[in-house]
Amino acid sequence: MSEAAKPKFTSGLLLAAAGSIAFSGKAIIVKLAYRHGVDAITLVMFRMLFAVPFFIAMAWWAGRGKEPLTRSDWLGVLGLGFSGYYLSSFLDFLGLQYISASFERLILYLNPTLVLVLGWVLYKRKISYRQGVAMAVSYSGVLLVFGHEVSLVGEHVALGAALVFSSAITYAIYLSYSGQMVQRLGSLRLAGLATTVACVLCIVQFVVLKPAAALDVAPEVIWLSMLNATACTVLPVLMVMMAIERIGPGLTSQIGMIGPMSTLTMGALLLNEPFNAWTLMGTALVLGGVFWVTQTPKVVE
Repeated sequence: MSEAAKPKFTSGLLLAAAGSIAFSGKAIIVKLAYRHGVDAITLVMFRMLFAVPFFIAMAWWAGRGKEPLTRSDWLGVLGLGFSGYYLSSFLDFLGLQYISASFERLILYLNPTLVLVLGWVLYKRKISYRQGVAMAVSYSGVLLVFGHEVSLVGEHVALGAALVFSSAITYAIYLSYSGQMVQRLGSLRLAGLATTVACVLCIVQFVVLKPAAALDVAPEVIWLSMLNATACTVLPVLMVMMAIERIGPGLTSQIGMIGPMSTLTMGALLLNEPFNAWTLMGTALVLGGVFWVTQTPKVVE
């Protein structure tokens, strides 16, 4: 590596790490907000309400001088926004009512394995023996933490885990179907448009399902939602994209493995969640299995 390239590489590493940690803070903030008696519909609405101006600006900035979207493009954006951001976010917020933030992060980190399975289902891409073993390792880690949480929290853990796993599936669907649209529109423009759609859907959902009195929440909920929208939603999206430009998607993804560990640490410090051998073993299995999956070819001829 040349001397001129080193600062760019270093900044890419720092951006990837900061983006991963910021993303991980979302679950911590959501759990803190739930302590003030707010429900998932209201909480996700506030998050999206504060985030939507940034996403509109992102879509506008990335679309300057580009061709206007076709009808087919808009239908794709609507579908991806519904699945990848609206439904995924809502299910995730619902699930966090029942499970710890660290367990939620581990389940969401299974996303690469779900993309692999969807590739097999949708496009007949083969899954190698090595990938299958890696997936089994990851899911054994989740089951280990699940069993430990059941013993601590109770039967509602199963509901929370199912909701968060459904969130991971819907986001994996977004990733599986977004490939061609990313090539046509660009990742920043597509992300800005799709997240704007999701923001509108979350706001409309609140208007339809909740009375106006539901807006009367504790001041802490407002501040936490603003922090969630900016520091844990908009900023990490930009940081990860900037990291990918500097060091590539592969290394950015590998650095992202600090996310579950940062959630585990913040959960223990801020939420008094368990930080013990069971959780550490489960986390190590999930991270190891996902790392193994991402290091193997996605298509085996």
